[in-house]
Amino acid sequence: QVQLVESGGGLVQPGGSLRLSCAASGSIFSIYAMGWYRQAPGKQRELVAGITSGGSTDYADSVKGRFTIARDNAKNTVYLQMNSLKPEDTAVYYCNANINSGSFSWWGQGTQVTVSS
Repeated sequence: QVQLVESGGGLVQPGGSLRLSCAASGSIFSIYAMGWYRQAPGKQRELVAGITSGGSTDYADSVKGRFTIARDNAKNTVYLQMNSLKPEDTAVYYCNANINSGSFSWWGQGTQVTVSS
């Protein structure tokens, strides 16, 4: 019914930048909160950044000042601008969104971000 398609992952050197995109498509009536999670090898999945339908944002302490989340409601797309990347940012990044329901969320397939010299 609904799918989230992510793009923008890849390999970048420490200090570099990357922008992730996640576009929602399908039978969409409303999109509430959207966010980005990440999971590094051997670690639990964690919230990186979230944004409400009204534009309020919150970030994990580890990425504050470096990452910026934004959304384009006309395109049903959420972005994650990642600057000053560090090796510890290496993880699979997943898009998540509450679509049509505040109690059910949809997940993207994940995109690999690798920060290495």
